[in-house]
Amino acid sequence: MKTSKSIFEFEWDKGNIEKNKKHKVEDREAEEVLFDEGKVVLKDRIHSGVEERFILLGLTKKKRLLYIAFTKRNKKIRIISARDINKKEKHLYEETT
Repeated sequence: MKTSKSIFEFEWDKGNIEKNKKHKVEDREAEEVLFDEGKVVLKDRIHSGVEERFILLGLTKKKRLLYIAFTKRNKKIRIISARDINKKEKHLYEETT
């Protein structure tokens, strides 16, 4: 999936807002990762069904590496999950960037 430098619009509702606090990730912090120039975006073939899902590995403004699961709905990005990346994912991010 290609992401442009245009402004993203995010979809937050009662189903996903503040959902990632359990991982100590604020909603705005999760959004920042989509603007990381070195981000890694992969199709999530396992969890894609009715809608296509993606996995994003990238940095926040404070250089925190996050794993983001998201989908696109009507030109909006809907973040499904956000957490710190694990060792395997960190290796993939470093290898790709």
